Amino acid sequence: MKQSIMNEDTELEESNELFEHYHFKVDRGQSLLRIDKFVAGRIENISRNRIQTAADANCILVNSKPVKSSYRVKPLDEISIVMPYEKRHLEILSENIPINIVHEDNDLIVVYKEAGMVVHPGHGNYSGTLVNAILWHLEQQGRQMPADDERGGLLVHRIDKNTSGLMIVAKNHIAHAKLAQQFFLHSVKRKYIALVWGAFDRQEGTLTGYIGRSRHDRMKMKIYDSPEQGKHAVTHYKVLENFDYVSLIECVLETGRTHQIRAHMEHIGHPLFNDERYGGDKILKGTTFSKYKQFVANCFTVLPRQALHAGLLGFVHPSTNREMLFEAELAPDMQHVIDRWRNYVKYRIE
Repeated sequence: MKQSIMNEDTELEESNELFEHYHFKVDRGQSLLRIDKFVAGRIENISRNRIQTAADANCILVNSKPVKSSYRVKPLDEISIVMPYEKRHLEILSENIPINIVHEDNDLIVVYKEAGMVVHPGHGNYSGTLVNAILWHLEQQGRQMPADDERGGLLVHRIDKNTSGLMIVAKNHIAHAKLAQQFFLHSVKRKYIALVWGAFDRQEGTLTGYIGRSRHDRMKMKIYDSPEQGKHAVTHYKVLENFDYVSLIECVLETGRTHQIRAHMEHIGHPLFNDERYGGDKILKGTTFSKYKQFVANCFTVLPRQALHAGLLGFVHPSTNREMLFEAELAPDMQHVIDRWRNYVKYRIE
């Protein structure tokens, strides 16, 4: 199976924004016109098939209510549309790569992505990705994705290469559109576990700001104060355990921006443990004793990545409308390092 896929920077692949949003207010003098024709005349290079799919998935709203493609727009109607992106830049092949499937039905797959696996093909990672594996898996089922599916199994969101945890993959257009709408409306439940540097003054809190690409390092995201500089982002955190020099925290995402947790935590002075890109790969808290330095170095060796795990994922099933909730245990490398910190603090106190 071959699939067209967009070429993206795979170091910035934690964004969940794999869909686009449009909003129109109909002019006072607008004559009655089918909404599919209205939309086609206002969005460049859009196919009628994409408009039909969005309508079938209840992703075209007029005055906050879903409509079908045959609806005729009226003056002053407010139209809102959520659709998956459609881009075609890179040809990829399916590959026989083992993947850990947590749940699968006719509409979607929930997969546990191992740390170190790139989600999406891009520069420097044209093969060996989760998309390659998903394409192979679908091929073995005798499923051929339609020619205009651009993301290999219809990815709804992504998590970073070195983050472990749960992801959803849609298996058809309708499921993709409905799931994408849930992500856009921030109704998907997502909970991450992270090990970060430092102790918190407050045991829980909410972090906000506008995330945009750093002016000094295009591979990093930065928190800004102005909406002109980035996209609104909200992260709720709660301290689960305090190990004096590092803390184990739980993060609940209200939005899903690129590197959101990593950028937020760096911004408040608590970068993720061993997060090389955001400065967490150095000893930021603790003593100067050689044994302590060796302890941290050993932890870095055991966990050669940022300490971040997507542990909970909840959404409404696109066909049954049932609430779906999945939880995944910590990856062994992250669990091992957390246990080491527990023992270290216990030993030091005693």
